[in-house]
Amino acid sequence: MSKKLKIIGICGSASQNSGNLAILKFISECMKAEFDIQLIDDLAQFPHFRTELTTENTPEKISEFRNAVQEADGIIICSPEYVFSIPSGLKNVLEWCVSTTVFSDKPVALITASASGEKGHEELQLIMKTIQASFTEDSTLLIQGIKGKISKEGEILDQHTKIQLQDLVKSFNNLLR
Repeated sequence: MSKKLKIIGICGSASQNSGNLAILKFISECMKAEFDIQLIDDLAQFPHFRTELTTENTPEKISEFRNAVQEADGIIICSPEYVFSIPSGLKNVLEWCVSTTVFSDKPVALITASASGEKGHEELQLIMKTIQASFTEDSTLLIQGIKGKISKEGEILDQHTKIQLQDLVKSFNNLLR
C-alpha cells in the first residue's frame, strides 16, 4: 500500500459550518484511504498581513502555516465568493505567502462554492497563478447555487455536485503524482 498524501484543505468561508467546509469534509471522507487531510477552517486566527513582517519577525502562526503548506503534498482551497471576490481571511493568508515560494509548483485544487461565484473563482485562480501554484482546468471547480445543494447538516444533496467533486479529486490526484 502506498503512503497517504499529506493534503491541506483550506476553507475560505468566514462562517462556521459553511457549505465550503462541508465540501472539504466530503472530499476528506471520500479520499481518506489516499489522503491525510488537515483542515484549516478558521482563517480569523491569522494576524492581518503586514509587509514589514514577511521576512523578519514573522508571526509564529504565519510561520507555522507557511511550513505546513511547504511540507504538504498538495492543497485544496474551497471558498465562497464575497462581493465578487474571495473572502478577506483567505486573501490575508495568501498575501502572507506572496514573498515566499511555499506555493511554487505546489499542486492545488481550487473550488468556489457560492451563489454565483464566477468573479471570486476567477480571482482565486489569478492569485494562485501569481504565486505559481500548479493547477489545471480539471483541478478547478465552480459550484453555483451551493445553498440548495447542501443540507443544513452539511450533507451534499445534489448527485451532480458529488460527481463533479469526485472528478475534481481524480484530476487533483493525477496532478499530485
